[in-house]
Amino acid sequence: MTEPAKTRRVVVIGGGVSGLTAAYTLARARQAGAPVEEVLIEANPWLGGVVRSEAVDGFLVEAGPDSFLAEKPEAAAMARDLGLGDDLIGSNDHARRTYILHHKRLVPLPDGLMFLVPTRFWPMVTTGLLPLSAKLKAAGEMFSSPPATEKEDESVASFVKRHFGQAMVENIADPLLAGVYGGDSETLSMRSVLPRFWEMERKHGSLTRATLEAMRHRPTDGAKSSPPSGADTAEPGKLPLFMTLKGGLEQMTQRLAAQVDKYRIFLGRKALTLEFAPGGPGGLGDSCSRRFLINCESYKTYDADAVILALPARHASGMIAPLDHRLSGLLEGIPYSSSMTVSLGFDEKVRAALPPGFGFLIPRKEQRRMLACTFVHAKFDHRAPEGKALLRCFLGGTRDPDILSMFDEAILEGVRRELKAILKISAEPLFYRIHEWPDSMAQYAVGHKARVSAIEQRLLDLPGIYLAGNAYSGIGISDCIRTGKSAAEKALDFVAAERRGTQKTEGSK
Repeated sequence: MTEPAKTRRVVVIGGGVSGLTAAYTLARARQAGAPVEEVLIEANPWLGGVVRSEAVDGFLVEAGPDSFLAEKPEAAAMARDLGLGDDLIGSNDHARRTYILHHKRLVPLPDGLMFLVPTRFWPMVTTGLLPLSAKLKAAGEMFSSPPATEKEDESVASFVKRHFGQAMVENIADPLLAGVYGGDSETLSMRSVLPRFWEMERKHGSLTRATLEAMRHRPTDGAKSSPPSGADTAEPGKLPLFMTLKGGLEQMTQRLAAQVDKYRIFLGRKALTLEFAPGGPGGLGDSCSRRFLINCESYKTYDADAVILALPARHASGMIAPLDHRLSGLLEGIPYSSSMTVSLGFDEKVRAALPPGFGFLIPRKEQRRMLACTFVHAKFDHRAPEGKALLRCFLGGTRDPDILSMFDEAILEGVRRELKAILKISAEPLFYRIHEWPDSMAQYAVGHKARVSAIEQRLLDLPGIYLAGNAYSGIGISDCIRTGKSAAEKALDFVAAERRGTQKTEGSK
């Protein structure tokens, strides 16, 4: 009679999107019959990390991210897998317009600008954002050839300046990256932050030519699936730029958490260090022992056959230090920025007075504390009562880390002062919400790809330990889902291989 397979325990540390995805993947494997059990440990008293949604008097406020890029399929696929497909909505791309604050007035980004690359001639000629010299350089970029020698990496600012000039860096690239990453184009890695453009230059030389070619092959939502609500406002058959969930992104994290048995989830447990269990790395073969010990605050200890660190890199660094100081140092070297969102609801008069579009970005040279402002009611449906306005302002980043130490009253006063100067809004908000996220956004500095490769190489000497999160290969929700799922699949393969090895050893006795 065959002895039942011993159950292997995989502990996920971190309950944000990455960790929840890992735990969900493990739970699905267990439910399908795999002899594995998942355990999820989270330092905070809640799950979901920076994903928090709140309903306020008919408004829907997102404390952290409010959407994901539609062209990255993982988030939408996960929503559908969780039964939330009918709640997917697309951005109102027919109304999409983004402004740049330029010499104290809002100037629209040129039509046809694909992030940094111009794809239409006349809007670039007529835009007030760029001087004549930058326009001429952009026109000449069409004839660029692939570089003669390949660089290891360079900053976004250096790359953009080579192709389009310094004005494009200051007026467009830097505010775009500050709004997305909370970072600085002078330090962010082109190869890691905008890898598509990096590859375009290697293959084509001209980003403009390559982008025009890529636009002709832009992905669609597929013939078998219906476009999400709001997607029919974009180009026929094309995906919207952004997608979200009708009831807020927290719908996804709640549904992910619901797939894991409650008794397998431990909240308010901060993990401190990771070490080998007695007997060393080979302890897995012993039916009474595990491979690793996880030491938490309040002297709580958990044992595990495999561990997934779905944590900010600096926290993963501290945990892994007892096992590999070199790996710990590589993880510690990934910098982070802090962020803050200030959401304000306004009445019909304010909404009527706002310019059409999704919001605006603010370059550093304008000397404002605000990095960006989204007109949430315009970007997505189901975010504000009929006729009312929801504005979401972004602050902090590498440009202004000290703002997180200010009192809420001073923050609100400063935001309202800048909104009055930029949008002429003097009305009292119907409500406001301030959310602070210290050290939440990984910064992919120049050389990031080489650092990640070194991290992956060191991990080969620590089988059974896996990393997930926004610190390595993408900061978006889809990226977090991808890394969480990948880490769980690697952990499942590892414990399955160890189990087969143990069975062979026992069978030979």
